[in-house]
Amino acid sequence: MPKFKWKGRNRYGDIVEGVRIARSKEALADSLQREQIANVTITSKKKDMNITFMERKKVSLKELAIYSRQLSVLIDAELPLIQGLNILAEQAKNKYFKRVINEVREDVEAGSTLNQAKRKFPKVFDSLFCNLVASGEESGSLDIMLKRLAEYLEKSVKLKSQVKQAMTYPSVILGFSVLVMIFMMWKIVPVFSTIFIELGAQLPFLTQVLVDASKFVQSYILFIFLGVIAFIFLFRYVKTTESGRKIIDPLTLKIPLFGGLLEKVGLSRITRTMSTLLSGGVAMLESLKITSSTAGNIIIEKNIMNARSMVAEGKSLTEAFKESGRFPFMMIQMIGVGEATGTLDTMLSKLAVFYDDEVESTVASLLSILEPILLVFVGLMVGIMVISMYLPIFELMNTVG
Repeated sequence: MPKFKWKGRNRYGDIVEGVRIARSKEALADSLQREQIANVTITSKKKDMNITFMERKKVSLKELAIYSRQLSVLIDAELPLIQGLNILAEQAKNKYFKRVINEVREDVEAGSTLNQAKRKFPKVFDSLFCNLVASGEESGSLDIMLKRLAEYLEKSVKLKSQVKQAMTYPSVILGFSVLVMIFMMWKIVPVFSTIFIELGAQLPFLTQVLVDASKFVQSYILFIFLGVIAFIFLFRYVKTTESGRKIIDPLTLKIPLFGGLLEKVGLSRITRTMSTLLSGGVAMLESLKITSSTAGNIIIEKNIMNARSMVAEGKSLTEAFKESGRFPFMMIQMIGVGEATGTLDTMLSKLAVFYDDEVESTVASLLSILEPILLVFVGLMVGIMVISMYLPIFELMNTVG
């Protein structure tokens, strides 16, 4: 369908303008009139030069959080939904997200509910998002549900950045150290080994091992780099498969220092997700199903689905979580209190805050522990290489002496 540029005055007398897709100028004029925009001028817009295969077809959690909060504010200000979606589409910097919002707006304009329109884009709006929007539409509290979604997404973004912070520091240091070591073996060690051969020095065992490793790196440097890149891509692909997750996810929970952090992250996710869904009026079984998909670890996910089966059979959530044997005692106790007092969503929200604080303190502790460990590791690595290169020189000096 063609694009049109339009300009007019809204019901408050302010000048508004934008670009919109429509079947014709007349159809767009009718649509704008329904949104109480008067004195409209419409002109055809030239086609944009878009390279579709280079377009980023992804919407970040941060973008989704901003969108949810802004739409909540616009609805709370009693702005028509279609006009609100149009405003958000026009200010979206992500071209793919802009197109998604425009298509959602068109479906709503054609008579679909906001929830139905969003379900067409499951990679952008997940089950949690759509269910809460549906609940908001049914109860007439869409602005409140969107605000809850925005808060949920903002906290998820914060949690993700904390984990990223904990993982990035050691990864960068170790990666840089390995690259420096490979470079030294590729360019520097051969210079020393040539000198030792010319001097006729007898190489000690440690030096000989380093020289042999250097020859290997020199011969296969291209294959080493290609192998590292291939391993990274393969690992990322395997992580997305069911069989790969069955192997990787249990191992991640057993990693020294990091395993506990990742488990707390998973517990924070599931408690916050369940709290948000239950407070939004989503049924328990549906909430558990959606929550399992946000756990981020197949072990926790399976335990939640097992608990869901027990709840479907008539057991309480407390009993189901207790029988799984995976969840902490404090969490089970607080869920029990929540079920007994009818404040389960509030208790889960408090648990989420507790685990968020735990993640934050664990990240701080990890960084303080990892710094000296990494310094010692890098120092040992450089020290071994330096000693290996100087051992033959010491032996030559002793022979001359």
